[in-house]
Amino acid sequence: MPKKLITFGEVMMRLSPPGYAKISQATSFNLVYGGGEANVAISCAYLGMRAAHVTRFPDNALGKAATQFLRHHWLSSEHVIYGGEMMGKYFLEKGAVHRSSEVIYERAGSAFSQIEPSMIDWEYVLRDADWFHWTGITPAVSAGAAACCLEAIQTAQRLSIPVSGDINSRKNMWNYGKSMEEVISELVAYTDIVISSPYGIHEMFGLGSPTHSFKVSAQLLMDRYPRVKKVVGKTRGSLSASHQQIQGQLWNGEKYIETKTLDITHVIDRVGTGDAFAAGVIYGLLHYGDTEALRFATAACALKHTVQGDVNMVSLDNVLDLMQGNTSGQIKR
Repeated sequence: MPKKLITFGEVMMRLSPPGYAKISQATSFNLVYGGGEANVAISCAYLGMRAAHVTRFPDNALGKAATQFLRHHWLSSEHVIYGGEMMGKYFLEKGAVHRSSEVIYERAGSAFSQIEPSMIDWEYVLRDADWFHWTGITPAVSAGAAACCLEAIQTAQRLSIPVSGDINSRKNMWNYGKSMEEVISELVAYTDIVISSPYGIHEMFGLGSPTHSFKVSAQLLMDRYPRVKKVVGKTRGSLSASHQQIQGQLWNGEKYIETKTLDITHVIDRVGTGDAFAAGVIYGLLHYGDTEALRFATAACALKHTVQGDVNMVSLDNVLDLMQGNTSGQIKR
């Protein structure tokens, strides 16, 4: 039976002007749904895994439409909770060449931000899971979301389910009285696989320096949090908004691994590429050794740059082809 992934986090409406128009030019917006953890779950579902996302939507047409979006992309919605009145949303103005993309969030007071631990039975949710994944965005949303995330991680550990955390930071979101370092530190203490960078490790924990090598920063994190078994990350070369380069890195306490750099010369959509990398890490580590898992994650990340929307809707064969060096883009018949 395929491996099963559980993720937890907010799903928002994404509203973008058509093409590469600026918001000031827009007379209409394209609508999709997305959220870091749900993006990871959907990516894994497209790779052939079973996946379910835990979240909270308003009990109205928007919440039901978002649920349909999850189902449409192969996710189980059995753990979706309904309540509250507002759907979180963000506006994306897509950049091109030398003009950067810009994002405007509207998520304060959303249905998800009002979630509480009493609303979720994590023992039931995780009863048949093979992996649990969280990101640093969810505990920044609200105290309730942070408490739910901690309970999920602790339950997964009790059930001997591997836990991965993509500890990306959103400094401007932490406004409910607890610091980023205080909350994230407690979550990382129960996490097996951490996705981060020397910059992120320094910013969140005060460890090392942004200029340290990946191996040095990763080892400092593992020394502080003994449960962490591997630290995984990627470096991005940004030649322009339309031309990016990606390389994967991994430290497992004994061996440093890095991939070849993949050159993405025509970026279609950069949003969700980190989530595609995380999904590749999860799938890779469940099915391969460290070296092949990292190559898989890097290839999945590169392919997401060619897919419009938040989610990496590529197949297992697509990723394996790129891993094997097939960069021709020829039509498959």
